[in-house]
Amino acid sequence: GLLSVIQKLKGSQEHELRIVLLGLDNAGKTTLLKHLASEEVSTITPTQGFNIKSVHSHGLKLNVWDIGGQRSIRPYWKKYLGSTDLLIYVIDSADQKRFEETGQELAELTEDENLTGVPLLVFANKQDLVTAAPAAEIAEGLSLHTYRDREWQIQACSALSGEGVQDGMNWISSQIVNRKK
Repeated sequence: GLLSVIQKLKGSQEHELRIVLLGLDNAGKTTLLKHLASEEVSTITPTQGFNIKSVHSHGLKLNVWDIGGQRSIRPYWKKYLGSTDLLIYVIDSADQKRFEETGQELAELTEDENLTGVPLLVFANKQDLVTAAPAAEIAEGLSLHTYRDREWQIQACSALSGEGVQDGMNWISSQIVNRKK
């Protein structure tokens, strides 16, 4: 299982990955990143520009680029996509008024040549809220099933509590192991 995968990874040099973390403003990207880095998540301010954190998980060193999601920043997202090993896209599951907008942004991103074949992990965040749409419904709305050029996964989570986040990290780990084969 997972333990043998981790032992294999530890036997080799630590694998370093470049991960780009995107999504609309207020989706929970920075909260997610702080949770991954085992940092306090009680006070989060909107990201102006970007944050970079190195996170160690499953014997991997993840260099995560958390880029602001405000409308004025989104045109610059494409400048950060070069050499990306994995794209994490965060969606506010409770903000159904913005599902169409977030879907359009994701569709544009996945068409970028720098992301051809790059695995995609969609975190359906804020599942702890009563108004959150289920991950399966979000996947359907985003037409994720039509993504044939890459591996993808949607993971229900709450970045605030951490619920579901580890499942997403396990998927990332499995993607790296499968790529090494």
